[in-house]
Amino acid sequence: MDRDRPKVPLLELLKAAGNGRCADCGAPDPEWASYKLGIFVCLNCSGIHRNLPQISRVKSLRLDFWENDLIEFMKKHGNLCAKAKYEAKVPPYYYIPQACDCLVLKEQWIRAKYEREEFVATRVCQDPCSAGSHEGFLWKRGRESRQFQKRRFLLSAREGMLKYYTKETKGPKAIISIEKLNVMFQTEKIQHAHGLQITHKTNGQTRNLFVYHESGKIVDWFNAIRAARYHYLRTTFPTVPESELVPRITRNYVKEGYMEKTGPKQKETFKVRWFSLDSQERNLLYFKNPLDAFALGQIFIGRMDEGYEVRAGLPQGVCVKKRKPGITMVTPTREFLFICENDKEQREWIDALNGVIAQPLTG
Repeated sequence: MDRDRPKVPLLELLKAAGNGRCADCGAPDPEWASYKLGIFVCLNCSGIHRNLPQISRVKSLRLDFWENDLIEFMKKHGNLCAKAKYEAKVPPYYYIPQACDCLVLKEQWIRAKYEREEFVATRVCQDPCSAGSHEGFLWKRGRESRQFQKRRFLLSAREGMLKYYTKETKGPKAIISIEKLNVMFQTEKIQHAHGLQITHKTNGQTRNLFVYHESGKIVDWFNAIRAARYHYLRTTFPTVPESELVPRITRNYVKEGYMEKTGPKQKETFKVRWFSLDSQERNLLYFKNPLDAFALGQIFIGRMDEGYEVRAGLPQGVCVKKRKPGITMVTPTREFLFICENDKEQREWIDALNGVIAQPLTG
């Protein structure tokens, strides 16, 4: 019984401001703590801290015994205290991972904060232009061969360009404008722990590049691209508030996955397609395969007062052999029909599509 007593004041500390969420990823109700840093963290982040014994030591709030001096240390510190010290100068372009983000983002964020102390008050912040310059090799998936091959990439915020080169050519294989660039982690889709999807507009189409790095340095590439994007946005829109610029640096798709789709006559066979919903561009893109370079097509999603609507189920008279839940996407020009794998997927797609319809149009 005596070994259980210290847990009560520890659990009470979780009620203090800032301690109710993981200090590193924001996950609710953390049940672990670093007694060297004085912070409360979630199970996933505690595993990363465990691999940094020189910097951090962790215990479970419920399962481990806590000595009185350690409890007193936790009382004097806490998440807000650590944040004030280790996150004093986080650049606006640096991506701070959330609970739902992949492991490599969280690991590099934790290492940057506590191991390298990149954001303490005494460190000099890099300006976005210099931070948005990066050069090195990435493994890129070939558009035709579909095999990953090592390619040299060059990013320059000053030029506003991302270039990559092949061994066969002296000049760049492609030059991508930072203005039209987006990047997101896609570890599951690429099936690599350090996988990125880079997208850009070319000739009115969205072009996908799938790349990875052998190590966690892929996060350096990710934040360098974000720095270049931030430099472009800050330079192009100098009067726009930071709070509006930062969400537009890069973005994830709000939902992705397989659905079945039929043609405009609604009599064609339903075919399986991979869908990606881009809320910022208000586009639902569909592909034959998840790692295709170009989409087969895209559906613009406007507002409800413009004639856009999402309905559960399919119109009367549309016959399908499979008894699976359907979705009807109404636009001013036609109705798009989809079939989902199950009720859960149907609800998630309807909620995601309605979320885009409900958001205001931006210029």
